[in-house]
Amino acid sequence: MSRLTGLHKEEVSPEIRRIFERQAQRYGATLYNHQVLARRPGIFWGFRAMWDGLEDDARLDARLRDLLNVKVASLVGCGL
Repeated sequence: MSRLTGLHKEEVSPEIRRIFERQAQRYGATLYNHQVLARRPGIFWGFRAMWDGLEDDARLDARLRDLLNVKVASLVGCGL
């Protein structure tokens, strides 16, 4: 199965680079799905708008949401 390679921060626009840098500060690395989505900026920004909207209207505490994301990632086979 083919895998898409993600872009590095040197290969993206300054706006996307700022998001990559915030993720690196928060999670220790840029999220792979964002690196891949950065190949298509229109899709990247649509994806970010969806997640920003979910976070703005979140019914869960941010810490609990992060823990749930880690659990779901482990269930689908993503390593930490």
